[in-house]
Amino acid sequence: MKIRVGIIFGGSSREREVSFAGGRTVYDNLNKALFEAVPVFVDSFNRWTLLEWPYIYKGSIRDFYPPAAEIPPSDHPFQIYAECLGADAEKRPLTASLGKPVTPAQLSEMIDIAFLCLHGAFGEDGRIQGLLEYEGIPYTGSGILPSAIAIDKVAQRKLMVSAGYASPSFITINRKEALQTGAYKAIFEKAKSIVGLPMVIKSSRQGSSIGVTILKEDDPDVFRKALEKSFFCHRLTIDQWNAADDKPGLVRALADFREHIGLPLLMASETVYHPEVLLEKLTVHFRESKQEVFLQSLDTEQDVIIEAFINGKEFSCIVVQDENGEPLALPPTEIKKKVDLFDYRSKYLPGLSRKITPIDLPITDINRIRKECESLFTSFMFDVYARIDGFITEAGDIFLNDPNTTSGMMPSSFFFHQAAEIGLNPSQFLTYIIRTSFVQRKKTFALTAGLETILDRLDQLLEKEKKAEDGKKRIAVILGGYSSERHISVESGRNVYEKLASSAKYFPIPIFLTGSDEHYELYQIPVNILLKDNADDIRDKAENFHMHEVTREIIGLAEPITKKFTHHAFHFEPRKISFEELGNEVDEVFIALHGRPGEDGAIQTRLEAVGLPYNGSDQHSSEITIDKFATNELLRENGFLVADHMLIHQENWSTKHDDLIKEIEKQFSYPLIAKPVDDGCSSAVCKIKNRKQLEAYARTFYRGNNEIDPDDAQILGIKPNTEFTAKKTFLLESLISKEGASHFLEITGGMLTHLEKDGTIRYEVFEASEALTEGDVLSLEEKFLAGEGQNITPARYARDDKERVRISTKVKDTFEQAARLLNIQGYARIDAFVRIYADGKVDVIFIEVNSLPGMTPATCIFHQSAINGYKPFEFIDRIMEFSESRTLDKSPHR
Repeated sequence: MKIRVGIIFGGSSREREVSFAGGRTVYDNLNKALFEAVPVFVDSFNRWTLLEWPYIYKGSIRDFYPPAAEIPPSDHPFQIYAECLGADAEKRPLTASLGKPVTPAQLSEMIDIAFLCLHGAFGEDGRIQGLLEYEGIPYTGSGILPSAIAIDKVAQRKLMVSAGYASPSFITINRKEALQTGAYKAIFEKAKSIVGLPMVIKSSRQGSSIGVTILKEDDPDVFRKALEKSFFCHRLTIDQWNAADDKPGLVRALADFREHIGLPLLMASETVYHPEVLLEKLTVHFRESKQEVFLQSLDTEQDVIIEAFINGKEFSCIVVQDENGEPLALPPTEIKKKVDLFDYRSKYLPGLSRKITPIDLPITDINRIRKECESLFTSFMFDVYARIDGFITEAGDIFLNDPNTTSGMMPSSFFFHQAAEIGLNPSQFLTYIIRTSFVQRKKTFALTAGLETILDRLDQLLEKEKKAEDGKKRIAVILGGYSSERHISVESGRNVYEKLASSAKYFPIPIFLTGSDEHYELYQIPVNILLKDNADDIRDKAENFHMHEVTREIIGLAEPITKKFTHHAFHFEPRKISFEELGNEVDEVFIALHGRPGEDGAIQTRLEAVGLPYNGSDQHSSEITIDKFATNELLRENGFLVADHMLIHQENWSTKHDDLIKEIEKQFSYPLIAKPVDDGCSSAVCKIKNRKQLEAYARTFYRGNNEIDPDDAQILGIKPNTEFTAKKTFLLESLISKEGASHFLEITGGMLTHLEKDGTIRYEVFEASEALTEGDVLSLEEKFLAGEGQNITPARYARDDKERVRISTKVKDTFEQAARLLNIQGYARIDAFVRIYADGKVDVIFIEVNSLPGMTPATCIFHQSAINGYKPFEFIDRIMEFSESRTLDKSPHR
């Protein structure tokens, strides 16, 4: 019998979306031969629910909770959490449709161990650990006391100083003292005299860089704003209100509990729950008064710590317990930031930071960091594992900072990244965490006989699984590339790899592609390179691999761990591999590339030449769908609705500039959409509102290898460090709007194909998702950043269910007709707008067709396939079964 693992995730903290995404990662990566995953969602009010599995694959908590039926109509597209529904929300059965409510006492009969993925209050502070111990439920990670220490930055700092660890100068400020009228000036003077400038101001009990400011200015007013940010307060003036062109957008920002105050909040001693109500109250207030309004979150902080800014290299180090229970520091990672603060966006959005492992320092300094982290692990009585952050200065001083008993568990987090350095993939590392936690709980639980039995059973299952590895189907996962979509391709490929690695059927082999349109190469990469932070890091390691002496030493020290949880000898070096060699070494290929090459037919041609089955459409179909212009031309010729469009070539722009501008403005009216003709993932997609923006877009798109001009970035609203395509041709499209329709929405819909016995293809078109955006176009953040954006599945075509089904059927039929025209095979995703008229007429206007949709952990296609009963692994498995049967039907392989 498998070990039942209750994955506890979600919660009420400001880090709940990171917890939700981490819980999904654990759910997906648990070895299916060893464990039965039991997802336990904790809601905003700390109520527990045995979550139905389809909800795990929603992009964010807001996609399913609160349920759409519970959300009141709004004049603005506000995205809310359950606590925004009002004072009585906690008493309402909001989770009834999500699964089965459960108490900890009931859970003790349903699981063998709790895997804790909660962050912040009630997750990392010792309370849930104490609750589980009371109920006799073993759990992962550290116990009650170290968890209580690790949550509180003030307590940490004082204990570290008393224990002799180096510390920057610091002071602590309590809420009552800080918010007294005018007190901030005296506090600032005190902080400057003790801490100096620059200084770091941060909330005492928050993670993920929430509530943190690096202050460089000698300005008490800027200091006050930073202090209030850490206490989750805000003073809104009439000038700020009047200057906001988008007042709903201003309210939306205030309601974001990761970057701002969050809801509910206090406004003039009145509790405000919903952003719509906040907008109304602020509108009335500033219409009647010029006085500033003071807003403060109900989820606030009692203490803020102010400490000296450390000018040095920033690192993070995972420490684990070895087979003897002693701490073992894995290779510490240097965080290469493009901004001073390693903030929420930099931590969780692919490609915005780089991780160098081990940190770029002399060997003696690396080992000093490791020893210091191991020492703190022991001093704070941590168990099983911890993540310890810190800085090392040019003088060699080490300052440890913010030890965490629960690490973020996103697919490329430090947690998995550093485990890969010793040769453990995510599935194997999670098995290590679970087994080691059982061993640790034996030391503190009163009744241990049951734990001994479970441990014996787990060890037997582990040995059986290791022996079964040799019979698995070998599948190459090709990822990376060199387009602006390369980082997302890595996320997709890594997710597919991890789904397959935890299965009982497949043995995945990561293959990284790099190069250019003229010449590209394949590298077989081990997991220690696969889990580097982004495509550029992977490329550098694949092309210039060198095993660091410190890493080699740690691999040796960790060998008792890796031998227990792996079967084959692990090879840490990448190797260049040809398509011909690939054809001899694997059974199938999963192409996880986006853009060129991958979606353009080039890779498909090479794989067909060596007889390898692959996912997705064939060469000819891919050659069409990669080109948005060609695809839409073909669709329009066959009666489908598309936007008016025009290709803008660099040569014409430079030689016939004035005439081309006149032609554009004759054919289109502003605003219009500019986008690459063959890139996706929202890269370089902009809403162009005037000629000035059109000129800036063209200069930016045609810049070649040059940096983006700061003035053009400002004109276009390009965020810092954003990938922006640079090519010689872009596409202009008319802006699709509601026009005379009664309802208008943007959707994305997936599909899966099946090969029938007579050789015909059957299309299974899923319910589409409704994409909600807070800006002009769906951003990269809304698609891929934890907790950003919202997708409603199925799309809300109508309130009446019969009418919704009628419209959905019309949309799905239209998608199938287009897919047949384009000869889509395997699977695909189609983006479109839908206009619904009062007389029942439905227009489907195509945006683009993706022959290799993104397969990141929370992508919409997984929401949609879940409605049809496919878990993500099952969906991937069906894709590969189709590709194999299609290839076998054409020309038998082996």
